[in-house]
Amino acid sequence: MRKSAKETEQGTAARVAFGTEVAGFDEELYGAPGPLRARDDYVTSINPQESDAEKQKDDDVDAAFLQSKKPASASITAPQYLIEEAAAASAKLNPQDPFKQFMPKTIAEQQNSYLARGLKRVLSPLRAQHAADASKPAGSRVEQNVANGKPPATPDKPPLPPSTPTAIPSTNRPKRKRRWDVVADTATTVTKTQSEDSNLPPNAVPVPDVLPPSAPSSTKPPIPKATRWDAPIPTTTLGSRSRWDATPGTMSMSQVTKKSRWDKTPMVQAATTAGATPILGAGSSAVNTPFVQNGAVPPELVNASRWQADIEMRNRPITDQELDELLPSDGYTILEPPTSYKPVQTPARLLMKTPAVPQTPLYNLPTESEVARETLGIPVELPDTLKSIQMKPEDYKNFAKVLDKNSKDEDLPAEEQVERKIMRLLLKIKNGTPNVRKVAMRQISEKAREFGAEPLLKQILPLLMSPTLEHQERHLYVKVVDRILHKLGELVRPHVRHILVVIEPMLIDDDYYARVEGREIISNLAKAAGLPTMISTMRPDIDHQDEFVRNTTARAFAVVTSALGIPSMLPFLRAVCGSKKSWEARHTGIKTVQQTAILMGVAVLPHLKELVEIIQSGLLDEQGKVRLITAHALANLAEASAPYGIESFDPVLAPLWQGIRLHRGKTLAAFLKAIGFIIPLMDPEYANHYAREVNSILIREFKSPDEEMKTVVLKVVMQCVSCSGVEPRYVREDLAPEYFRCFWIRRMALDRRNFRGVVDTTLQIAMKIGVSDVLGRLVGDLKDESDPYRRMVLETVENVTDKLGLSDINSALEARLIDGLLFAFQAQGNYNDSGSALRALSVVIRKLDRRAKPYLNQIVGIIKWRLNNKSAKIREHAADLVCKIAEVMKVCGEDALMGHMGTVLFEYLGEEFPDVLGSILRAMKSIVEVIGINDMQPPINELLPRLTPILKNRHEKVQENCIILVGKIANKGAHFVSPKEWMRICFELLELLKAPIKAIRKSAVATFGYIAKAIGPSNVLTTLLNNLKVQERTQRVCTTVAIAIVAETCQPYTVLPSMMNEYRIPELHVQNGILKSLSFLFEYIRDMAGDYIYAVTPMLEDALIDRDLVHRQTACTAVGHLALGVRGLGLEDALIHLLNHVWPNIFETSPHVINAVISAIQGCAVALGPGPILMYLLQGLFHPARKVRDVYWRIYNGIYIYAQEGLVPSYPSLSTVDIENEDNEVEDDRYERHELFLIV
Repeated sequence: MRKSAKETEQGTAARVAFGTEVAGFDEELYGAPGPLRARDDYVTSINPQESDAEKQKDDDVDAAFLQSKKPASASITAPQYLIEEAAAASAKLNPQDPFKQFMPKTIAEQQNSYLARGLKRVLSPLRAQHAADASKPAGSRVEQNVANGKPPATPDKPPLPPSTPTAIPSTNRPKRKRRWDVVADTATTVTKTQSEDSNLPPNAVPVPDVLPPSAPSSTKPPIPKATRWDAPIPTTTLGSRSRWDATPGTMSMSQVTKKSRWDKTPMVQAATTAGATPILGAGSSAVNTPFVQNGAVPPELVNASRWQADIEMRNRPITDQELDELLPSDGYTILEPPTSYKPVQTPARLLMKTPAVPQTPLYNLPTESEVARETLGIPVELPDTLKSIQMKPEDYKNFAKVLDKNSKDEDLPAEEQVERKIMRLLLKIKNGTPNVRKVAMRQISEKAREFGAEPLLKQILPLLMSPTLEHQERHLYVKVVDRILHKLGELVRPHVRHILVVIEPMLIDDDYYARVEGREIISNLAKAAGLPTMISTMRPDIDHQDEFVRNTTARAFAVVTSALGIPSMLPFLRAVCGSKKSWEARHTGIKTVQQTAILMGVAVLPHLKELVEIIQSGLLDEQGKVRLITAHALANLAEASAPYGIESFDPVLAPLWQGIRLHRGKTLAAFLKAIGFIIPLMDPEYANHYAREVNSILIREFKSPDEEMKTVVLKVVMQCVSCSGVEPRYVREDLAPEYFRCFWIRRMALDRRNFRGVVDTTLQIAMKIGVSDVLGRLVGDLKDESDPYRRMVLETVENVTDKLGLSDINSALEARLIDGLLFAFQAQGNYNDSGSALRALSVVIRKLDRRAKPYLNQIVGIIKWRLNNKSAKIREHAADLVCKIAEVMKVCGEDALMGHMGTVLFEYLGEEFPDVLGSILRAMKSIVEVIGINDMQPPINELLPRLTPILKNRHEKVQENCIILVGKIANKGAHFVSPKEWMRICFELLELLKAPIKAIRKSAVATFGYIAKAIGPSNVLTTLLNNLKVQERTQRVCTTVAIAIVAETCQPYTVLPSMMNEYRIPELHVQNGILKSLSFLFEYIRDMAGDYIYAVTPMLEDALIDRDLVHRQTACTAVGHLALGVRGLGLEDALIHLLNHVWPNIFETSPHVINAVISAIQGCAVALGPGPILMYLLQGLFHPARKVRDVYWRIYNGIYIYAQEGLVPSYPSLSTVDIENEDNEVEDDRYERHELFLIV
């Protein structure tokens, strides 16, 4: 009987809502309202009379269930929907962390679902299974079966084929019995109900569990038997009362029912006790969230648990004993509580309840190193060798064996000692400082063969599969693998499979550098293991069911092909691509050819014919995916071999032309792409014929809604139009009208890839049919309402005009073009930062040249109006337009108009936005360059004082343009400004010599030289020499550069006397500054240094024998620049004298000093030749001390690389002379060397 609608509404209102969704009630508990669910099979009553036997069975079943559980896992669970609701409520109460976007993300967090499959591949154990893996045949599929959820193959049972359904073996552990499943004694079997099968939905109808008809049955089918719910309710008697209807305290002893476990007093549960209500005592671990034992613990959970444990430990109450330890007992009195104080009395009934939280244990003052460490498995103190390393939460789990300070390696077996050594080195490489990491990397590389391949890879490969791995950590681990592969060589052959499982996913990573590293690792692995090992290892993955595995395997084979050569792989590729058993194998082989073409490029040309013959059968394959990948492979081969190799593609032309008439969709797009890359390889007459044939298909596909098809069609059209054999008339009459109608629409401008394809294809069409035809079709769209579409038109106009010019357009089209560009320039808002209208308008004005004169007044009026706009971006574009058309205005004779614009821009020098101010300064610089200093408006004496404060602006754009403008004025019109004003500008420029931008530094150097030349070097030099005495190093360096600039601009003789006189001051900063100025000076003046070498030699000699290292370092740098400048001037005597003072410094240990010394010796080798330097080297090349030999051989190697042919005449004679000793024995170990050799 169904309830009425009114009764249903009343029942719905009376129900109680659970969780955060307070708008409704829990339908899983109450059921859906109304007639949505049938309730005929629901139990509507409970038997009030429960027999003692049934109660005993209930207790026994529950006790057995509790006994089967692990005692330590006393946790509380909840239904999944309640957990999800709690998580949703927590997300509402706790908003997202605002700094989460700035936190470094792991690789697993950045990968999509496809790339995440790489972490799910099975990495079999490395220790016990290497021998078994090495002895198995090449086609073993153990790991593939495990990855697919199939049981591994045993010796008696071969692996199942991919298409065979696998049955998961059931375990013998009995399912948990529920008290509702207990039946009477007369029952023999139980019908499988919904409550037993957890896989059924809550509202599913119970179905008997019977075997399928085809399956043999050795047991009799279960006979349904009525349960206790179907039995009639017996009459209640006093002798057998149920505990549900018992009245407390009114029964006699004969009427008391058997005690139940629910009536017992809660007690502390022991480790093995079950049946009593568990109570959580002090020190119980059940209050903590149980940690997942298998798998990595998330770092967030570790940090949260550590923080919670630390807070709980700090907030425990302090006992009297601890207070006595903190405070002295003398002088303090324990206060008595007030008489009115009444403590809270807890009723006895509340004390009898089962406590929900553990009792607070006594508090112990923790030591600094013990807080929250032992509870989380973190060692109290790290070993001495790892104390300086920064640890991460996951490191405590991955490197737990080496973090215990008390463990000694001497007590462990040799294998464990090697394992711990490797773990320590990996931890230093991962988290150590650069110096520590470098030392650890060198140690693990040098000892790779000593450690062995198995222990190394056992530690490294699982770390590379960690879900908490970051990009920098992966880079370091991959570098370790690369280093040890070089050392291990053939020892890695048993472990190739495990390395590939980890490295192959890197070949499809989003990060470019990760892909490069993956290719390098696989390439080195192939060279170390050999081609047979690589093929036998990766052969099982060729026809794998998972597309991810096949994809990475094909890319790995392509890397192996590029490393070992295409000829060695051709037989294997021919066999795989011709496989008859599996289309997956053919697909993987053809994809390998495609990836090889992408990797090797033009290197496939010698083997192009064989590669095309191998994959040509894929065009007619019965499997669509094989045809698709074959067409893509042919396209990549044609692209790699362009413009050669058309003879190799003759066998595939017929199948390709047949395919474009038979296929549709993605396959047609792939075939068109292949044809588009093959047509440019043909001779002009053949290209014209085939282009006409394929254009009918292209025009039909112009209307395709598929975005991928549009991209391919645009590419093919561009390639066909670019062929020299295609006639312009055919493109203009047959192809262009339909092309512009279908592709020049607003929707094409919304997709960035199609946007670029349309612009490039239109440019190729314009190069074929001319500018006027294309611009005539596009000029009307410059006033379109859609901003993205208008931007696409502007970019096309810019590219076409810049490439082809505007010489063939008439005056009417010219006027329409300028009108449309001005409209687009004014229509772009402040949100458009691309500047496409600005670039297009400036290119068109520049190409029009003198023909643009009628439009200049209108353009200047628009610029003046837009300079007053409230948008900073609009004002910036207006000022940039002045800069771009200044030269055209000069050609058109509009000097007065430019002078007027200079006055207008002068009024806007108070602009507050630095980008706009920089553009205004650039425009004024262009006007000054074009019309000259004398005709500049406003006058220079008014303009320069306004520019001086702007030099203090620290914006890069403002600094660069202001310095260049001041330099132009100083170079051409210095006489308009007083010397005092120029001196003030010099001090401002001195600070800009240390700017981080090279362009700013170069501009400041040039401007400083112009100013020094304008006002004379004396005043400037006095100020600069005084600046050498300041303490700030950057200012002293800038001063030395400025002194060298002044010397270069005003001739060195005006500066050198003052510098040499200043060197006499016994002050370290001043002398170092003079030497550095000399270094810059000789670098700037080059061959002019020959006039001053004898004057500065005594000063350099004094510096080269000074005790201060910096003195000698700077002097060596100056000697190097001096020697390079005087090469070929006949000043070898002075250079040899200086070289004699430089040479004793070759044994210095400071890196900066030794680099300066080597630089000076190399400069002297250029000026003197390699022969004299060899005379210095021969005395130490074979010295018994290694440190001496290392320095001499380093210098010799540099000289040998520089001028090895110049060393031949200077080598000593090695012809032996037979000399008889006193015993008449001939000695042949003496060499002939005359005094003449020392001169020659």
